Amino acid sequence: MSIRNMPRWRTLLIGGALAGAGALSIGAADNYFEISKNLEIFNELYKELNIYYVDDTSPGKLMKTGIDAMLGSLDPYTNFIPESDIEDYRFMTTGQYGGIGALIRRKDDKVYISEPYEGFPSAKAGIWAGDEIYKVDGREVRGMDTDEVSKLLKGQAGTTVEVTMLRGDAAPMEYSLTREEIKIPDVPYKGFLDADSTVGYIKLNSFTQTASHEVRTAFKELKDHGMQRLVFDLRGNGGGLLREAVNIVNLFVPKGELVVETKGRIAEWDKTYRTLSEPLDTEMPMVVLVDG
Repeated sequence: MSIRNMPRWRTLLIGGALAGAGALSIGAADNYFEISKNLEIFNELYKELNIYYVDDTSPGKLMKTGIDAMLGSLDPYTNFIPESDIEDYRFMTTGQYGGIGALIRRKDDKVYISEPYEGFPSAKAGIWAGDEIYKVDGREVRGMDTDEVSKLLKGQAGTTVEVTMLRGDAAPMEYSLTREEIKIPDVPYKGFLDADSTVGYIKLNSFTQTASHEVRTAFKELKDHGMQRLVFDLRGNGGGLLREAVNIVNLFVPKGELVVETKGRIAEWDKTYRTLSEPLDTEMPMVVLVDG
């Protein structure tokens, strides 16, 4: 290309860029108009249903149904977290929640205390393992699953929950429990699977803010006691923070390796996650257990 042709080439490039920007602006304007138009339609329909539908309707339930249907048409990782579920979200990301401090289980159509955590409201109130949870805040819970009962028991630390318990043939026992901040460890168990203490085992329940630290600590402790192989159990893991999952990979993968990329509609939101630190061990044989 000659020097004389350069200015014209630059002009064409700039013109193309401006034309592209104009197309983007028009596309965005059309999109915003369509969003606005559809919101008006939805708002009018929502109002008409709540005012004129032949049967009584619940505005909140109708809205949740609409939101669930909309998100259900997208990928499974796009979720709406209502205020009532904020404790579950906080637990997933931090391992902390406000509650009575007890593990519960279901048998037949009843929910029982499996283990009251020492030092927390349930144990301090005298609730025993094996006690049946009969009512929570006056609501009978027979027939509910453990997730439903757990949601009733959880709440902001410092708030009160009224619980009715049954123990054998004794009269129902009423408890007024003040919820406390409870932290569940990401690594509830670590140990050895063989008599020679060479096969280590680490169970990881979730990827909260302390997950990589807990796995690092457990791994170093087992290795210091002679571990030569590792079984890393992720079965039943409820998920959590992507950054913590990457940090755990970093324990066993060299520094600077690409782990995962995330891409969004806007290029600025795209992220690349690489290992940032030197690993603990890249040579030890490992088996990772996941749900089938």
